[in-house]
Amino acid sequence: MIPAVFLDRDGVINTCIVKERLPYPPKLLSEVKILSGVSESIGLLRESNFEIVVVSNQPDVARGTSTEREVEQINEYISHKLGLKFFYTCFHDDADVCECRKPKSGLLRMAARDLDIDLGLSFMVGDRWRDIAAGQTAGCKCYFIDYSYNEKMPQKPYFKVDSLHQAVIHMVKGHHETI
Repeated sequence: MIPAVFLDRDGVINTCIVKERLPYPPKLLSEVKILSGVSESIGLLRESNFEIVVVSNQPDVARGTSTEREVEQINEYISHKLGLKFFYTCFHDDADVCECRKPKSGLLRMAARDLDIDLGLSFMVGDRWRDIAAGQTAGCKCYFIDYSYNEKMPQKPYFKVDSLHQAVIHMVKGHHETI
């Protein structure tokens, strides 16, 4: 079994569209902007032999304001730009009561089964409480990128960081034992 780093997509890999301090995913490929330091961070994770898995809620599909194809086009673009292979996406909304929508840990558990990942040796990096709750439930150590969104904060334990790059530097240096 191998360790992995699970990354939320919007707000961790690419910018969110923030309106009234609430994050929204880009709807169009032309709106996607990779965040500064992400490419270098992915390289450091690869050098440290982590599997990298994107786990993303995309409820706008269930809400009818986006399509699966539009989401997949964005994932394909990110895959091409960063060399990421594994994307696990939930297209449901809360009312669907599925197991894959974060804060539930279904996406992480599915990836762990598919890719032979040891969740206890793995990390979750997210920018919303749902990401952190999913990682915690799956048994991962968690890093929270705090953009001060106007929504509830995750529950401890987690490391608070300013960027994916800061989280990656912290985890590859092995400081995660102090969580």
